[in-house]
Amino acid sequence: MPKVAYWRICVLLALLILVQTACAPIPSAPAPSSSTPTTVTFLVSGGPAEQAAFEAVVASFHAQQTDIRIELNAVVSAGDFITRLTTDFAAGAPPDVFLINYRRMAQFYNRDAIEPVGPLLQNSTAFKEEDFYTMALDAFRDGQGTLICMPQNVSSQVVYYNKDIFDKAGLPYPDPNWTWEEFRQTAIALTLPDANDDTYPDQYGLGLEPVLIRMAPWIWQNEGELVDDPANPTHLTLDTPAAREAIQFVLDLAQEDGVVPNYSAEAVASHPDRFLASNIAMYVDSRVFTPTMRETVEFNWDVAPLPRGKQVANVLHSDGYCMASASQVKDAAWKFIEFALGEEGQLIAAQLGRTVPSLRSVAESPAFLDPENPPASAQVWLDNMEENMRVLPKVENWIAIERTAATDLEQAYLGLETLDEIIANIEAAAAEGFVPIK
Repeated sequence: MPKVAYWRICVLLALLILVQTACAPIPSAPAPSSSTPTTVTFLVSGGPAEQAAFEAVVASFHAQQTDIRIELNAVVSAGDFITRLTTDFAAGAPPDVFLINYRRMAQFYNRDAIEPVGPLLQNSTAFKEEDFYTMALDAFRDGQGTLICMPQNVSSQVVYYNKDIFDKAGLPYPDPNWTWEEFRQTAIALTLPDANDDTYPDQYGLGLEPVLIRMAPWIWQNEGELVDDPANPTHLTLDTPAAREAIQFVLDLAQEDGVVPNYSAEAVASHPDRFLASNIAMYVDSRVFTPTMRETVEFNWDVAPLPRGKQVANVLHSDGYCMASASQVKDAAWKFIEFALGEEGQLIAAQLGRTVPSLRSVAESPAFLDPENPPASAQVWLDNMEENMRVLPKVENWIAIERTAATDLEQAYLGLETLDEIIANIEAAAAEGFVPIK
């Protein structure tokens, strides 16, 4: 090859390399990965013991999920919680996830404020519908059977009792099959007369707060009903012989037998406070009272089923994890719900005592049933699940109905209102806004 031609080729090749190098894109630094986690707001209600349970669940979730942060907000009072939730929805800034009782969800669901979780449950790989108690799921369904929220617990009412007081009185502990009259006679035997002249018994046999949710099991056990049609209610049915008889039985415990603190006595100290102070021998409540008992009392205690009437019946206490339909982080919110209701989340809640787990595998495990961690008879709650558990009506104005009922039943405990008057007042309040869940 001629020397000149050779150098021409070399020059052309060098120029080509320079052009290619100049036109090539400059390597850029890798794009920084987003380190800001998705925030999910979570609103609950409850006292310190209940809040501690949710804080523990959130902390465990954070230990596993670095890309999602749960912002937990707690409101102590159930009434303030509903006010807060209503205000947040009205302002267009609802919590992404909130825990609400099934009897309070209609007013929100009927306004399309809650995102149904049924489709999410169907596609979940964390658990399936049959893993949960049927009654708990059914409590959170709408009129067409769509699952609205995921149940977190499946509690019912039991009789907490002070074993030391029973022992001192020489009485046997409550029998699982005791009757109304046996229950009444036990309360009478455990009520001590007023020896210190303060107008009140030195010890009450029973704490039974005059509220509608406490009254419901007695009405059902007496073969009465709260509403005309439990599946599609249109009005209350307290003014029937069966319902009236049951309500009067409870009122007589305070009015005639004097075994229950009436409203004036409750103004001095509440029923639960009196039980914690060993001033009441028996107290009716749900599982929610257990953490307070574990943390507060030094006396020996346990739980027993409610006494039996003409039939067995109890009322479901259940709160559910709900998602706001306006949430912008539904995927992250559902991941948290899956964790909270999975085995690890439910184990935490069970061990802290606040709930009867809705997840069967945990509820039926030593984490919940451990007899070394009081109450020893925790099986009572699981037995209740199989024995005619009932749900309260899911209507928009149920909170207003309960408030009216509480006011009138308190007056009845004092003997200031007759049975006719309290039933008339409660049913009149129920007539306004009695709108079932859609």
